[in-house]
Amino acid sequence: MDFTPTGEQAAAAELAARIFGDLSTHERLSAAGTGSDAGLWKELCSAGLVAAVADTGLLGLVLMLEEQGRTTAQVPFAASCVYGLLALTAHGSPEQRERLLPGIADGTVVVTGAVPGPGVRSASGTLTGVLPAVPWLRDATHVLVADDRRRLWLVRTAEAAGEPVELTAPWSAGRLTLAGTPGEALGGPGAYEDLLATARTAFAGLQAGVCAGSLARAVEHTNAREQFGRPLAARQGVQLRAADAYMDTEAIRVTAYEAAWRRDEGLPYVTHSLTAAWWASEAGQRVVHTGQHLHGGAGADLGHPVHRHFLWGRQLDAYLGGGGEVLQELGESIVDGEAGA
Repeated sequence: MDFTPTGEQAAAAELAARIFGDLSTHERLSAAGTGSDAGLWKELCSAGLVAAVADTGLLGLVLMLEEQGRTTAQVPFAASCVYGLLALTAHGSPEQRERLLPGIADGTVVVTGAVPGPGVRSASGTLTGVLPAVPWLRDATHVLVADDRRRLWLVRTAEAAGEPVELTAPWSAGRLTLAGTPGEALGGPGAYEDLLATARTAFAGLQAGVCAGSLARAVEHTNAREQFGRPLAARQGVQLRAADAYMDTEAIRVTAYEAAWRRDEGLPYVTHSLTAAWWASEAGQRVVHTGQHLHGGAGADLGHPVHRHFLWGRQLDAYLGGGGEVLQELGESIVDGEAGA
């Protein structure tokens, strides 16, 4: 395994860090409320970062999503790259790729995902069901939906009924109602499993950044804040909590890197994506709790920047399925693999 970024991956991550750092400020995040930052999204697409994922692969995307997570930037970057660009590149027909990929690259086409989509039924190319909370639905032109037989369908949001809903994190979410809504089939056997593993890996990378950002804020706060004439960071209890959070963050990062690298190399990676998802879910919520706790009373302030990391960390925990459920699926996957071997 070699997780050393290529020159192209490193350059994309560096550019992403600069754009997110410059534009995803506390003031802009406050002004965006629970919606997305349209100006930041335009800047990312103009810089070619969405299009770059086709060349940098999943590992390159994970590196860029780390930078998004550090600043909790409110843009549909992860969703449109995973459910749009990577899904179409891997499983779309030549006609679908020609028609949709240019718009995804320049940001005029935004794809989000409802995968898995419990209760969605398909018949003769139409879909029926209700998806109560689809992240970034309010930004999306298309939604990638999985039916109850694990087939993928691309749905235009203009042809479905959607209404805003609020999640724990400000992910511009909505409720999607499908009532005989036309869907466009995407991919064949194995596409659902590959997409789900790709999404888990990417969002684990996003969680690594969220945790790194939370911890960085906690370190800055505890070094600046003094109690009885000494910085809080000088206290052993604070150091131990921060050290545990650092190790958890590194575990999320390295497991996400491994899963992404294996996908890019064409190696089996489903169980590795589950491992990354488990660390992101289980350890992620520990880290953001620590980040908030080390801020003391300030961490409970809903307007404090560290509170955004807490909300994102808890939302990603839920989005990835929760540690217990992911661990059960990982165990079953290992047992099934051993039985097949």
